[in-house]
Amino acid sequence: MIRLNLVLLLAVLASALYLVHTQYESRRLFTELDRAVAESRRLETEHQRLQVEKRAQATPLRVEKLARDRLQMRTATPAITQYVQDAGGPAAAGAGGTP
Repeated sequence: MIRLNLVLLLAVLASALYLVHTQYESRRLFTELDRAVAESRRLETEHQRLQVEKRAQATPLRVEKLARDRLQMRTATPAITQYVQDAGGPAAAGAGGTP
């Protein structure tokens, strides 16, 4: 009888230790999951902020201003436009030009 009681006591202690270990591991994993979810939210917010910034940087007015200031470009007007006339040779006529 004492032998059976010792075996049962050892089984109860082993299951109690296993339960404590399982609860600890569960809490650790839950904390890790919570951190991962928080990081995911932070990255999503950063991504949205960068998308808004990208759209703000690519506005037509800003691109035009940068083209004028940095690249020294200017708007095409008839005064500065040069038109190239087709020479009318056989190579030009075969390429879709007017004879």
